[in-house]
Amino acid sequence: MKKIVFLGLFIIIIFSCMREEKPKVIYPDNENIASAELEKDTSLIELADIPIHFDSTKYLIHPIGEYKMYGSSKRKSSFGAASYGSRNLSSSNYSKYEITGNLLNLRFQHLDSDKLSILTTANIRIKSITFLRGLFKNTKKQFLIYRVLDKDTNQDNVIDNSDVESLYLSHIDGYGFEKLSPNYQELIDWRELEINNRVYFRSVEDTNKNGEFDRDDNIHYHYVEFTDEKPQVVEYNPI
Repeated sequence: MKKIVFLGLFIIIIFSCMREEKPKVIYPDNENIASAELEKDTSLIELADIPIHFDSTKYLIHPIGEYKMYGSSKRKSSFGAASYGSRNLSSSNYSKYEITGNLLNLRFQHLDSDKLSILTTANIRIKSITFLRGLFKNTKKQFLIYRVLDKDTNQDNVIDNSDVESLYLSHIDGYGFEKLSPNYQELIDWRELEINNRVYFRSVEDTNKNGEFDRDDNIHYHYVEFTDEKPQVVEYNPI
């Protein structure tokens, strides 16, 4: 019996060593070729959370995420406290000026209207949305900044935390949703500085194109300038 257990452990160790870790980026031969259709988990359904309002703004934000359905095939699943008990139907978390989660999209609603507008039609995952409160306090400009997974960079047919994270920006109503960080550069971090009304962020470029972000790669430094009507991304070199 001990020999069988030992042999099993030995086989597991050998296979673990042989298994090649999938790179975070697999570069396509042609950037213009459309991405293959991603796999869809049929056990997931789309759900909108109760809307969120950031103080001093005139818009509600409806986070849209996914919920995994459970239950017997013999019995139709249904919603409600009685059916779900303590299970959480929320796909987002909310603090004072930030929403976090694994969201598919957002819908925006003006406080004086029932009309809903969608953030994007792209297949993405939104990790966080932050209201730039300091910028608003100093300039009255209202912007949201996002951490986003926008591409299946490792080509495993799903968009998840194994893919490259990017930084996005939009107006408070979702208008002008655009990417700030360069393609295939992994977002390291970002910060709003009220003293000069800028957002600073760092990203790392896979310089040697090995599909991983490591010590041999280059770190890029950027800031977002909000003085013009359209925000501008500027790269700078502090080193």
